[in-house]
Amino acid sequence: MPKRTLEGVVVSDKGDKTVVVKVERTILHPVLKKTVRRSKKYHAHDEANAYKAGDIAKIVECAPKSKLKTWEVLPKSAG
Repeated sequence: MPKRTLEGVVVSDKGDKTVVVKVERTILHPVLKKTVRRSKKYHAHDEANAYKAGDIAKIVECAPKSKLKTWEVLPKSAG
């Protein structure tokens, strides 16, 4: 099964080797038929501590690294 890839904005880089990435998506409301934005925050592993708040980051699925971290960021050169 292929790994999922998401793109979002880093909202926090306070943890060591951890960033919080906010991913926004748009859906069509089932009743109102209007486009609605939904967002979710993912904790991702950042081995090099390269990302800072406000950066755009691509994250991919990985094996669980801790209780909350099941995603990791792609290196800046590759992402």
